[in-house]
Amino acid sequence: MYAVIETGGKQYRVEVGTELEIELLEAAPGDTVAFDRVLLIADGEAASIGRPVVANASVSAEILRRDRGEKLISFKYRPKARRRVKKGHRQELSVVRISDIVLDGKSAAADHAKAEEARRTERQRLEEAARKQAEQDAALAAKLAADKAKTEKSTANAADAKASGEPARRGKAEAAKPAAKASSRTAKADTTGSGDKATTAAKPKPRTRATDAKSAPKKTQK
Repeated sequence: MYAVIETGGKQYRVEVGTELEIELLEAAPGDTVAFDRVLLIADGEAASIGRPVVANASVSAEILRRDRGEKLISFKYRPKARRRVKKGHRQELSVVRISDIVLDGKSAAADHAKAEEARRTERQRLEEAARKQAEQDAALAAKLAADKAKTEKSTANAADAKASGEPARRGKAEAAKPAAKASSRTAKADTTGSGDKATTAAKPKPRTRATDAKSAPKKTQK
């Protein structure tokens, strides 16, 4: 809901909570003032237009402070008369905050309070949902960190076990290599010796003249 009010010869479009500077009013800061000249009030699709003002309508505001506007320069001169007049002016103002707009007993401040309460409730609901989501994310992150640490520990233990078992296997292999070499050399030597004996036994003795003479038949003398 918004309204158009007239004060100080000027018109202003205001809503609940609007702060504006108007012509100086005879009221102290903290006082509440009411504007009776309400030219228009609009509430959603419905609008009430005054002729010239809206009946049963009023706008209340709270005086916040007094202020002064920007300095305006007024310069006048008359040609060929050597007349120059320069003046400065700062308008006295009152800063007000609109507190309520009432039309036929319907208060805009009450509707604004209800909407603000609904927004606050929605914000609290969103904050609660965000807090729960953050807790779930933290729990999931802790679980993943624990699983990662456990996996790293298992990997480290396996690596240590592998590193400790490798020298023992290497020593056994190195110890087995000389024994295998020695057995291989022994088997080779045995094979070579038996072969030489067999070759020696199978090789015929060379024939000589003495051997031929012995083997030849003796002649008898008559």
